Amino acid sequence: MLSTHTVNLIPYEGVSPQFASTPIAALPGHAVVGRVTLGHRAWLGAGSVIRADGHYVTAGDDFQLGRGATVHISHERYPTVMGHRVRVGAGAVVHACHLGNDVLVEEGAVILDGASVGDGAVIAAGSIVYPRSELEGGMLYAGRPAKPVRRLTPLEYQSRANELYERNLKAKTEWLCRPIAATCADSAFIAKTAGLLGDVRLEASSSVWFGCQLDAQHAPISIGERCNVQDNSILIAQSMGITLGADTTIGHNVTLEDCSVGARCLVGMGSLISTGTEIPDNTFVAAGCVTAEGQKLSGGYVWGGNPAKIIGNIDDKKIEIILITSRVYAEYAQKLKD
Repeated sequence: MLSTHTVNLIPYEGVSPQFASTPIAALPGHAVVGRVTLGHRAWLGAGSVIRADGHYVTAGDDFQLGRGATVHISHERYPTVMGHRVRVGAGAVVHACHLGNDVLVEEGAVILDGASVGDGAVIAAGSIVYPRSELEGGMLYAGRPAKPVRRLTPLEYQSRANELYERNLKAKTEWLCRPIAATCADSAFIAKTAGLLGDVRLEASSSVWFGCQLDAQHAPISIGERCNVQDNSILIAQSMGITLGADTTIGHNVTLEDCSVGARCLVGMGSLISTGTEIPDNTFVAAGCVTAEGQKLSGGYVWGGNPAKIIGNIDDKKIEIILITSRVYAEYAQKLKD
């Protein structure tokens, strides 16, 4: 029987995570939620999150999840399925996808919904695997979108695997868990492994998820109604503060610095929103987007790239996706509160 004192197991709708054996490491601030099944010898870094609320997550033996990395699903659409000996680096996101055996996901990489990655593939640090991509095994991939660089020799693969493993082992082990806001509506939700400092304000049905770190010691952070700040995102308010509008989604492992985001916006996973950025209502920011300091985005468009630029128009379908996401996250939060 696995001790809940060893691993931070959080049931969802009455279903608790299952492990084939006690993890060899479960460092401070990690969280494992809902329909998760992991094999033998799992290794969970500080602040790492595996969340299986709207679908299931499975991983084989010798799974390693680095500091502040996130594994999640797509609500009732895609699970996340990972083979044996998968290693995920610090700050990476594995989302609603299929990874074969021996896949390496290096630091800060993001794998998006419906993607499939073959055995022995390596996703280089900072890369973005676009939705529904099919990546052949045994290759090194890099870029945004991730593209094949070259076929890996066994020696190169093993070297990268060993180096990623060692970097995960050497990462910092402390993690701030302080789920306390200066102002918090009764219907709002703060995950217990989130760390909030200073003047953080949560309005009705808003949520701050596992591993998030919000620093409002020098200026306020205001989170609007039904706005959700997803796992392992970092919000830092130094002088101007941060405001997030109603029904807005801040995806997994996003960094926000002194900026404003309007209502009915989505900021995709792994994005960096720099100081002074203004994002108006009804704006869709694609995964991995990076804004320039002081950049003012135009509403009604899809923005992507580094530096951020317009890559499309917002249509009714994307607005519907944003509104559905805010509703689903409010439901997730209420079920965890219950």
